[in-house]
Order: sequence, then C-alpha cells, then structure tokens
Amino acid sequence: MTAELVRGQNHPLSQVRLEIRVSAGTPLVAAAALSDENGRIHGVEWVAHPGAPTQPGLEVSRQAAADHRLAVDLDAVPEAVHRVGVLLALPAAGPGPARFGAVAAPFVAVTGLDGAEIASYTITGLEAESAVVALELYRRQGAWKVRAVGQGYAGGLAELLTDQGLPQAHQLAGGIDDAVARGLARSVQAPAPRTADGDRSRQAAAPALGPDQGGSAPQPGQAPPTSPYGGQMSGGPGQPAPQTPSYPGPVPDTDAVTQPSTPTAGGPIDYSHPRRRNAAPPPPPPTAPPAAPGQPAQPVAGDATGWSMDERLYNQVWGMFEDLARTAAAYRSAVDFAESRMDKELEQVLSDPRSRIGGQGDAAREAARARHAQLVAQAGEALDRDLAQLAAEAEVVEPALPPAYARWDSPVWHAYRVPMEIPMALRLGDLHLPEADGIRIPMLVRLPLERGLWIDSGRTGSSDGSFADSHARGRLAMETAVAHAARLLAVYPAGEFTVHVIDPAGSGAQPLAPLVQTGVLAAPPALGPAGVADVLARLTQRVDLVQMAVRGGAADSLPPGFDTSQHLLIVNDFPHGFDDRAVNQLRYLADEGPAFGVHLMMVADREESSGYGPLLDPLWRSLLRLTPVPDDHLADPWVGHAWTYEPSLVPPGSQVLQQVLTKVAAARTKYV
Repeated sequence: MTAELVRGQNHPLSQVRLEIRVSAGTPLVAAAALSDENGRIHGVEWVAHPGAPTQPGLEVSRQAAADHRLAVDLDAVPEAVHRVGVLLALPAAGPGPARFGAVAAPFVAVTGLDGAEIASYTITGLEAESAVVALELYRRQGAWKVRAVGQGYAGGLAELLTDQGLPQAHQLAGGIDDAVARGLARSVQAPAPRTADGDRSRQAAAPALGPDQGGSAPQPGQAPPTSPYGGQMSGGPGQPAPQTPSYPGPVPDTDAVTQPSTPTAGGPIDYSHPRRRNAAPPPPPPTAPPAAPGQPAQPVAGDATGWSMDERLYNQVWGMFEDLARTAAAYRSAVDFAESRMDKELEQVLSDPRSRIGGQGDAAREAARARHAQLVAQAGEALDRDLAQLAAEAEVVEPALPPAYARWDSPVWHAYRVPMEIPMALRLGDLHLPEADGIRIPMLVRLPLERGLWIDSGRTGSSDGSFADSHARGRLAMETAVAHAARLLAVYPAGEFTVHVIDPAGSGAQPLAPLVQTGVLAAPPALGPAGVADVLARLTQRVDLVQMAVRGGAADSLPPGFDTSQHLLIVNDFPHGFDDRAVNQLRYLADEGPAFGVHLMMVADREESSGYGPLLDPLWRSLLRLTPVPDDHLADPWVGHAWTYEPSLVPPGSQVLQQVLTKVAAARTKYV
C-alpha cells in the first residue's frame, strides 16, 4: 500500500533498488546528492546531475523534462553516505517559469523495480523558490527510510548546494545550467497547455503507467510548459504568444513574461500579447458510434478538444506524440525490470556454492531466463496493442491534416489556396521511435515561430549514411531550408510573411531558384560582405523600432507604411562573409528578433564557425537544430526519448513547390 507523505513525514523502505519518479506540469532539472550523517556533500563527485548523470548508486536524467525516472541502488552508494537527496530545479536557461509558485505542484514517488509505489509526496507550498530538496533517503539503525522534505530555495541550485556544504556550489550550479541549456537546444517544442476541462480524451489502450506519467495540467495563471527542449519544442511565456484568436490557453504568469502585456494598437504588429479565450474549449462532437465492449474505439480525425478543427487536429497530433512517448517508456521500463530481475536471480544462484554446479543450478538459471522471457513477452504484447491503435489513428489523421500540418506529398496541396488566417502551428518534419518505426508523428511548432531554426549542413550521425561530401551536404541543407521557407510563406495570409536571403558566396543559387523565380522574396539574395551588412542593418533597425514601440505601448507611432508582417532571414553558408560586427548583429536577431517579428533560419556547419570560439555557443543553443537527413537528436518533454527526426522535403520530381509559390506570389501582387 502506498504511503502518501506530507512534509517531514518518513516511511521505511523494504527495498534497496528503487526508482524515483517525478512528474510536473513543466520541465524540471532532476539531480541526486549523496551526503554524510550531517547532510554535508563532500564534493561535486557526490552529485548526479544532467552533466554527470551517473554516480555510485545513482543515475538521473540527462536533460530537463516534465517526467523523470531516477535509479537508486542503496547497496552501491559508498559507506560514508548516510543520505541521498532528490533535488529538483526549474531550468535557468530558456523562457520557462522562474519560480515554483507559477507551476503545478510537482509529484514525486518512490517505487520498486516492478513499478509498485512505496511512498509518494506532492510538493506544495512553494512560491518564490526555484530549487527544492524533494525527498531524502537516509540510514537509520542499519535500515533505509524515505522522508518528505520539500525545502525550497529562492536562490536556485547554487543556494541549495551551498546550504548543504558543497564548496564548489556555484561552479557546479553553473555546470548544470550549461548541460541543461545544451539539452534545451536539442528538444522538440512543447505542446500547447491544456486546461483541466480541455484535456484530450485518449481512445488508445494505454499501458499501465504510474501516476507520475499521467502529467498534470497547468493551473490557471500558470505559464505554459516549455520544452527541455525546445523542442523548445518552442512555446514559452517569455516569447510572444501565437496570434490565433481561437487558442484557449491560460495567460502566462506575469513574473515569467519579459515584455509588457498591454496590447498594442491594432494589426499584426501585436507581438506582445495573446488574444486568447480563457474558457475551456468545447469537447469534440461525436463523430463515430461507441465501440463494442472489449473492443478498442475506432479512431477519428479531430477527436481532441478545441475551438476549431485546426486546434483539434493540433491537440490530437500532440496527444499521439505523448501516447507514443509514454508507451515506449513503459515498454523500456518493463524490459529493464525483467533484465534486472533476471540478473538478481542469477546472482543469487551463483552466490550459493551448493547451486553453482549440477542440476539444481541449471534448473534455477533456466527458471530465471523463462521468467525474463515471459515478462518481456507480456511487455511486447502491451506495446503491440498500443502501437496498433496508434497506427490506426495515424492512418485517419494524416489525410485529414490541413496544408500547414500536411506532408508535401499530401493531396491537400493540389487544392491549395492562400489562407485568410494564420494557423496554430507548422509542420517541420516527422518524428519516430525505434520501437515504432512505422509510425510517423508530425513535428508541429507553434506560430509565430518563437525561436530560430538551424539547418545543420555539417556531418551528422545520419541513419541513412548520407552527406558524402561537403557540397552535397550544403545543397541538401539548403533545399531543406527552402522547403521550410516555402511552407511558411504558404500558410500565412498574403502580405503577412516576408523572406530575406543572405547567400554571400552565391553557393545556394540552385536550391534557392524556386523562391527567386516565383518572386516571393523581398529582394534578390544578398551577396558578399556588403550585402550581408545591408540586410542585417535593416533587420536590426526594424527589431529596434518594433521593440521600442511594443514596450512603450505606442505601436501607432511607427513610421507610415511600416511593414508589420513577420520576417524570416535565411542565412546560407555561415560564417562566410561575416565580420565581427555582422556576427554580433546576427546574435542580436536570434535573441530579440522572434519576439518582435523577425525570425532566423541558419544553414551552417557549426565546425566551420569554430574560429569564433565560445562566442557563438549561445547562438547555437538559441536555435532549434534540424537536419536534412534522418537523425536521432531530438528529445520529448515527458520522458526524454531520443526521437529520430525526418525533414519535410518535397518529393523528387514534384512541381508542388513551384505551384504553391506561384499562387503565393499572385496573391501578394493582388494584396499590394
């Protein structure tokens, strides 16, 4: 029976090999610290954290996530250790909430390797704190116990570690922040927050998961969850909210907002405040008869909650992504448990001299292997069942997706018309896991883009062995960038999205041909150092003007005829043609541009810019890295799986790109 602890309460532990499960409504950093009988941490090697996830008897997550599973083996910790503390903190990097008072109360559970809960604790009563000691496992008279602590620190991890006597507290906290920032840079954008009444009702048969995997909906006034990594999966309270009137999400917490919330005067210049409804979205209409008892429900496109079909499909796609992440996590956890149990049983057989040889030992080993095979088979059956339901859902959802969410080979593009409204999100590719290689989940990012994109033209660990030479890599990366830019132009209303291109050496002329020939660019691609300086100066000046207008609440004071559309700058072959001034301007656009209508798309090999040293590290971390070939470099915000990303490319020989861009150009001519 689970012991539901309150602050200060303790409970005996009957097992030494444990799992600490953490669940929160927003990504958290999880760490574990070893300390002596006085609660003092002797050195940095006594702390397991994302930068050093494994220490004696401890293993923690490598990145920030909404769900964590920490492995603890109390028999493996050093004899000098008397306490094991579970530490949680809000990421210092990224636009997420800065205090626990702005997020749902984190839930922590201590379980056995079989998943059975031993004790749980909901950490309540936190306000300004950004780090907390959640639980403490401690020795008492030769046995181990767990105590609910809930001690928070407004000064973050540095203050927490200092309070526990670690001399290098500030250095270690800085190292943890850097490790988390690197994880954020490779994460998928977090899905939109859902109110309690608006939670998506899933029809797929779900695996048996602990309460930590159920997540928790954001509370009223809570900042939307951000990606660990961001994915950012891109949303974030410190960035402008999508300008979609139908989006019902809660207003971000004011402490986490970096720009004034006063709406500006009219028009698409309103980058600072979401036009949102605060009520829960209506449930989906019944579109299919209920399933027969004992049979899975038939999947239906748009069966999630939302104010419009666009929003329902968006929520449904993210529900599928979350279901697949948790289903795979449950399967992996079950397999890990089966292997751990078999190892323990075999160890017991070998530890007894009487059973090492002879028929008794052989029988015990065969029995252990048989139990392992049975557990793995049961986990596989549950996985197959859930994947079959998800595959059936994907088959009905994919054909129903609108152009903003659809693949380039979808028939929906044949009936394309320039839209009158901005969609909620944009598809940048597909995501899949090795357990479900046949299921592709669309990777959707919110609009307007809340962080820049980096199309990596360098050598990657691509799964198909592509990128044979640097020229082929650069060309394929540029084709990917053009496909993304074309989709952005296609999903915005006429005149509300403008694309600029910097191609100093002219190496991207052939991939850029569809954009140049159809006339959808604001101007021909800028060439040479002079062209680089001119484009960067104009866009930097634009960001400065809009920033002053928005923050001063005087958007109507902008110059007459000022272009209030969203702008995208594509930079090819960086850092060729860039001097120090241009590099600083580029960093400025990456940091400040998205909040004020200027977005960045880099096509670059990071190694080629290594001459600038660590100066450009913040730039790369601020961008969402995408690859022109399949690569397993993105993570989800729930359990941190490494997802394989596949770019959304135009099929070879297809004319869909030219046809769509021609319609965009014609609509722009009429608009002007």
